Amino acid sequence: MNIEVRAYGPEDLSAACAIWNRVVEDGMAFPQTEPLDEESGQVFFAGQSFTGVAADAETGQVVGLYILHPNNVGRCGHICNASYAVRADLRGQHIGETLVRHSLEKGRELGFRVLQFNAVVCSNVHALRLYEKLGFVRLGTVPGGFRRKDGIYDDIVLMYHPLV
Repeated sequence: MNIEVRAYGPEDLSAACAIWNRVVEDGMAFPQTEPLDEESGQVFFAGQSFTGVAADAETGQVVGLYILHPNNVGRCGHICNASYAVRADLRGQHIGETLVRHSLEKGRELGFRVLQFNAVVCSNVHALRLYEKLGFVRLGTVPGGFRRKDGIYDDIVLMYHPLV
C-alpha cells in the first residue's frame, strides 16, 4: 500500500472518528474514555496544531491519523505532543511509522523543539519499539499510570525526541 500523509479536512471526519474511536474503545493506549461523535470530532481534530491523515494513494481511503499540539504553555510551549491511530485491520504495515516520521517533520516545521510522549503504555510494545527505532529517548516510567479498560493498571513510559 502506498501511503500519503496530508492535512486533515472535513471530508475525513467520519473515517478519522471511526479510527480514533476504535483505539479509545479498545482501552489499551489512549487516555480518553469517551468516543468522538461528528460534532466533538470536528472540534477535536480542527483544534490541534496539526491533524494529519494517512491515506491510500490509490483509493484516497483514510487508514490512519495523528494529532500534534503543544504539550504545555508559555515557557514550555516549544514542546509538542502527538497521538497516533491506525485502522485496526491495517496495523503492522508501517502506517504508524509513516505517521510518526511525518509528525517529526511537521513538529519542526511548526517551530517545536521537542516531541514528548507523556504516556506510552508499557504493554504497547510495538509502539515502544517503533519510537526507540526512530530515536526517541526514554525519560522514565510512571508505575500504574494508565488504567486499562479491563481495570488493570499498567506503567506508562515518558519519551522525547529532539526536533532541532
